[in-house]
Amino acid sequence: MSGELVCSKPEEVRNAETENTVEIIIKLTSEDPANDHDHNVNQQPERETETVCNEIRPNHKLFRTDDDDDDDDDDDDDSGTHYLNGDERPCTHLQRAERPGNGKLPDTFQTDHLLYYERFKAYQDYMLGDCKTSEVEAFTAEYLEKIVEPCDWQAIWHTDVFDVLVEVVDVDCKELKAKVELVLPMECETRGCDLTEESMKALLEATLHKVPLLELSVVYDESGDFDQTALALEHLRFFYKHIWRKWDEEDEDDDFDYFVRCVEPRLRLYYDILEDRVPAGLVAEYHSTLALCSEKFREFSSLRSGLDSDSESEQDNVSMVEGLRMYEQLEALKRKLRIIENPLLRYVLGYKVNSGQQSCRAKGPRPAGGRVVHLVSASATVHQLQSLITDKLMPHYSSEEFEVQFHSDPVLAVNACFEGDVVIVCPGLYSITSSISIVDSIEVEGYGLPDEVVIEKRNKGDAFVESTGANVKLLNLKFIQCDAIEGILCVRQGKLEMENCVMQCETTGVIVRSAAQLSMNMCDLYGSKGAGVEIYPGSVCSLVGNGIHHCKEGILIKDFADELDAVPKITMVNNVIHNNQGYGVILVKPGDATVEDLPAEPNAADEKEEEPEDTEAKSEADIDDDDGGGSNDGDDDVPVIVVEEECPVIKHGHSGPPDFTEGNDAIKQELVATSAKKHGLQKSRMKALGAMQADENLLSQEMFISIHGNQFKHNGKGSFGTFLY
Repeated sequence: MSGELVCSKPEEVRNAETENTVEIIIKLTSEDPANDHDHNVNQQPERETETVCNEIRPNHKLFRTDDDDDDDDDDDDDSGTHYLNGDERPCTHLQRAERPGNGKLPDTFQTDHLLYYERFKAYQDYMLGDCKTSEVEAFTAEYLEKIVEPCDWQAIWHTDVFDVLVEVVDVDCKELKAKVELVLPMECETRGCDLTEESMKALLEATLHKVPLLELSVVYDESGDFDQTALALEHLRFFYKHIWRKWDEEDEDDDFDYFVRCVEPRLRLYYDILEDRVPAGLVAEYHSTLALCSEKFREFSSLRSGLDSDSESEQDNVSMVEGLRMYEQLEALKRKLRIIENPLLRYVLGYKVNSGQQSCRAKGPRPAGGRVVHLVSASATVHQLQSLITDKLMPHYSSEEFEVQFHSDPVLAVNACFEGDVVIVCPGLYSITSSISIVDSIEVEGYGLPDEVVIEKRNKGDAFVESTGANVKLLNLKFIQCDAIEGILCVRQGKLEMENCVMQCETTGVIVRSAAQLSMNMCDLYGSKGAGVEIYPGSVCSLVGNGIHHCKEGILIKDFADELDAVPKITMVNNVIHNNQGYGVILVKPGDATVEDLPAEPNAADEKEEEPEDTEAKSEADIDDDDGGGSNDGDDDVPVIVVEEECPVIKHGHSGPPDFTEGNDAIKQELVATSAKKHGLQKSRMKALGAMQADENLLSQEMFISIHGNQFKHNGKGSFGTFLY
């Protein structure tokens, strides 16, 4: 998370203290130029620490309530504090965070490695409970009074310019401050300044020996007596840095549970980002929105504090108008943050494509003219280079308009492309961490067999390949996903042609969005934990000669029955769809309590009535004419809907092995039936609005179906089915 966000009261106090601290340091150091260089240490990576012990005394539980004295057996082992309920041996469970370098400062407790459920439990059950936003400060102070040792413990006072060892003599939980004394002889590490013992004492006197609790880290102690204090300060720091927002206390929804409304979603988002479960573009958008909202809130607060409610001057009126405008902007930013923080809404409403993609537009032709062939190769032998020139460059790209550029990374090569450029990827394994975003009409081709030209992606946060170009081609490439959370390829808009490619999926497979076009020929796709291919309403999808196997579902066709959705145009010819966990092809559709949605086997009469001789191309207008044309009830025109077909009747007297080619007719039948039902619903809705006669031009969306020659083998639930929602 970028930027520290704390509540308004602690932040104002800390800012004032920081300014005073810096001024005092400058004055003191300017008077005493003698430097104690022994306090400076070299910064080195922090080493891993080891657990000292697994148990501590039972009277030192991490979170202790008044009821614990009566019943110590009701502790929840899932609270993340069960390790504090051990035997009588006085020993800490927390690990030691060793200081980098060879400095004189002692080690502290390592507390910043806590898991999600540990922080969740601490905030929900002990620190905040069911408090309202206006009660957060009071609940926090009460929590600290119960947990933090009131005195006689040492800590490192950490600021931007120094770390110094102090001893706590008193704690003010309401002000979130501790009264400290300097440990003598002074142990200190500085950054960019030099401090003596006298200057540090003067600094403490200037601050009345009070320092913020957020700046204290408890010194490591093996006895376990200060485990509770160390963890309580960690929860306090984390809360004001990553959870609390300065505008929370002004929220109008003060009657609602603050933990449920704000803490839980923000905590979940923090760990989702930490575990790379949020696309990098959305993370960047969230951070930028959060920073902008913080800045806008500061401006709004400053403007509001300068207004005089009783004044009627023109300047105040102008300021009030400006304040209203800033308030509306602030509310819009806060709504956007809430959407992204909500795990159910962040992908639906939080961002349309991806923060990185929204600003990435097609470049168009190169301003200086000409086209470029981008060669991608980490290294190549002279023989390979000679073969490339002979086989590829000279026959196809020898004209004067082409020049050659060299790259070692396919992502950099694609990003450097303009419209009409060509990317040739030489044999090798290319590991990338960012997505391949294709926004211009280019061609990306592997020089060799797909298994020889492999692009592997290991970062969780982004999609692998996203295409928005008007006319994009991918040839002879193999894509491998590793530990991903996004799909392997998404055609968001424009047209993408794929040929002779291999896709080893980790999550979902190929997604064809509405208004996008995909032509996928002679490709192999496997390993998807969702559908191998997802076809959205209004898209154009042509699948010819592909292998789609070992996925959860083979091909998923999204619901297009809604009147606002355009009908997809689907071509499926000579594909082998096999060994998928569910169906070979599945159609998602709304479920109604009508008989049409119940499982039914097709019969000869139904097939004769619904399928004319030419089933390769059929429009909704033709369906309407075949079934009686002038009927006002669209439901009467719907053919029998097949929910699942394990071994249907084979037409024309031909027979074949079960689970081989029987799914072709079932898919056509279901798609045509759904299209007919959509057509009828549109007519009835339009007439219900008062139209004397439905406009056939609006209802005659052509649904092109070309489904034949596909083989369905060993799919877990059969060749075709529907999912009702």
